[in-house]
Amino acid sequence: MVGAPRPGRNSDRPATVADASPASRCAGVPILRAVPNFALVDVALIALGYLSGSLPMGVIVARLTGAPDPRTVGSGRTGGTNALRAMGARRAVLVATLDVLKGALPVATAVLLGLGALSVALVGIAAVLGAWASVFLRFHGGRGVATAIGATAIIQPLAILIAAPVFFGLILLTRYVSLGSLLGVAAGVLVFAFFVWIGWNEPPALLFAIVAASLVWIAHRDNIDRLIKGRERKFSPLARGDD
Repeated sequence: MVGAPRPGRNSDRPATVADASPASRCAGVPILRAVPNFALVDVALIALGYLSGSLPMGVIVARLTGAPDPRTVGSGRTGGTNALRAMGARRAVLVATLDVLKGALPVATAVLLGLGALSVALVGIAAVLGAWASVFLRFHGGRGVATAIGATAIIQPLAILIAAPVFFGLILLTRYVSLGSLLGVAAGVLVFAFFVWIGWNEPPALLFAIVAASLVWIAHRDNIDRLIKGRERKFSPLARGDD
């Protein structure tokens, strides 16, 4: 009979791992079963997000332009605020812009490649983590604020517009950059929570906001201690040792 299995064929044998597709075999790995919607591209983009965030733009700009290394000035951090003290306004603006881009570009790539909301959020978190604990600087770096802004600009740009008055207003009123950063990212979390509640963003966006803000707060732990003790120094681009 046409189509009937012939003797000696393996048509009746149980299916084995070798018969499964590569995706099915990967799904059989316990750690991947825990996150069934993940693929290698998701993991690669999360790693890319961390490496992008790890790029020490303050150090790179200093070396390319012959300016002082920001790690030798003020707080020793590599972000835009300390770059302003070490290198002046023009280079500091460049550093801040690059810090924003290193958060925005990997997240934008994840969105363009069609990754899910959770993966996009994790890419953003990884970028902020890299900005704070750079693999290229023995897990030292900046505070992660500009990189978090860059990631937020892709995930929900309205959150920046709404939280920006808190950030800039506090800096103008108190001259504490740290206080503006801390309460600015906290305001961002509240904005994300509202947007998720009304359905403008999916829940993983709030996960990004909470974890990114937590990393920024952890990176500011020395500032928080000084603020509590009333010893935080007010920002002045000409004053060495400010933070």
